Amino acid sequence: MPKIVFLPHAELCPDGAVVDAAKGESILDVALKNGIDIEHACEKSCACTTCHVVVREGFDSLNESDELEDDMLDKAWGLEPESRLSCQARVADDDLVVDIPKYTINLAREEH
Repeated sequence: MPKIVFLPHAELCPDGAVVDAAKGESILDVALKNGIDIEHACEKSCACTTCHVVVREGFDSLNESDELEDDMLDKAWGLEPESRLSCQARVADDDLVVDIPKYTINLAREEH
């Protein structure tokens, strides 16, 4: 079973976390299931960038992003070549190291 290492994030997981992930699960679903409350304002419909993450290791093992995700990512704060929307990136066989950016483009956060 692949593992996801979430790097420390001051608000969401100050100590970082190492969690198990099932193949085919989205990075966002794995995070939420493990108490890491990554923002997802559009409820996982690929209509915003609030769940943007940077995959530091294992990026090439993920499913390819589609045109809609790429268009959304263009609007993300702190975009990097290994950026993905965590609601769209599906875990494959490899372990991942994920960095949650400090900011999103949202001005206000709503609890889900």
